[in-house]
Amino acid sequence: MVKAVVAGASGGIGQPLSLLLKLCPLVDELALYDVVNTPGVATDLSHISSTAKVTGYLPKDDGGKAAMKDADIIVIPAGIPQKPAGKPGMTRDDLFKINAGIVKGLIEIAAEVAPKAFILVISNPVNSTVPIAAEVLKAKGVFDAKKLFGVTTLDVVRAETFVAEIGGQKTPSDLTVPVIGGHSGETIVPLFSKISPSVSIPDEKYDALVNRVQFGGDEVVKAKDGAGSATLSMAFAGYRFAEKLLKAVKGEKGLVEPSFVYLPGVPGGEAIAKATGLDFFSVPVELGPSGVEKVTNPLEGITDKEKTLVDACVSGLKGNIEKGVTFANSTPEQK
Repeated sequence: MVKAVVAGASGGIGQPLSLLLKLCPLVDELALYDVVNTPGVATDLSHISSTAKVTGYLPKDDGGKAAMKDADIIVIPAGIPQKPAGKPGMTRDDLFKINAGIVKGLIEIAAEVAPKAFILVISNPVNSTVPIAAEVLKAKGVFDAKKLFGVTTLDVVRAETFVAEIGGQKTPSDLTVPVIGGHSGETIVPLFSKISPSVSIPDEKYDALVNRVQFGGDEVVKAKDGAGSATLSMAFAGYRFAEKLLKAVKGEKGLVEPSFVYLPGVPGGEAIAKATGLDFFSVPVELGPSGVEKVTNPLEGITDKEKTLVDACVSGLKGNIEKGVTFANSTPEQK
């Protein structure tokens, strides 16, 4: 029996993600949690004639604990979306504090009632929310680096799509395009030299393609005229990672996907931590029954252009990670 939880299930990412998980034959029980509307979303999904039994919970009556209790996999898209640049409203720092607080509170619940669960963090900024999650789990004495993932799959999905447009591939998902580093702007590093099967990117298109992968989210915000961010593509990416993980837990071999992980705690991570000076980095992860089986060092054999991108990434990531760690250790536990 596999119990999956979506924390933030009523939102723009949470609803389509919950729909995809409801359709997944690997999920037996799907528990939805959010601050509003979850019983309605759950009832709606429960009418779909697939395997998973669906329940919905609100914060009252310890709904978070009831939703997450004994979960096998917890996916967290909870939070508020980035506002478009230049528009009035909250600053990035306001956004950070709200989402960081939401993630911290959810991880505190998960640590208590589902300490062995795989945790997939989608809530932005991933570069900071994953370190927050790690710090909370460490403080609770239940941290297993092999089971904590920052979902950066949307960057990979975008890279596959945009490269296929240039290379003329009919099915973008047939390409493997490693995207490493972090999950925002310049911290996103697509490694076009390692595309498999190989695709040649013309020099005159290289910089624009890198920029499009790094700032694809802005493209969506602009197209939605500031009324939303990437929700459907993010839900698909979150589901793609969750499905791969569930297949690996069932014993399927050779499943690899980049993810933002705690390097010192995963097999193969030390070399990358030493090379970057960072504890967290998105790297190709081979998945297995215990989560991270091993990570591959993507920095070997990269081009000079890619080295320049990595340098900019490392510089930005350092501050993002520190910000998350500081937040986790300076705010009281939420009750």
